[in-house]
Amino acid sequence: MLVLSRKEGERIVIGDNITLIVSKVSGNRVTIGIEAPRDVKVVRGELQTGLEIAPPSIDPISIEQIASRPAPKHATLREFAAAVLPLQRQVG
Repeated sequence: MLVLSRKEGERIVIGDNITLIVSKVSGNRVTIGIEAPRDVKVVRGELQTGLEIAPPSIDPISIEQIASRPAPKHATLREFAAAVLPLQRQVG
């Protein structure tokens, strides 16, 4: 890995058609401008590693399986109030 020090406004040239410009340095944050042809893919590092991770596999579920599930039980107003009031007293 090549490590270079640059000040605001200074450039780093990569190959014939990519230029990095140090736009702003503020504390421990650096803003960089990138000049590159449109066909060159430029992606933040954390997004690049995210692209390499395969999405989790999801088991397909059929309409019949969904229809055969029991309907969810809905709480009555009295049950809801009994659950919420103690929480309201704790919060204040």
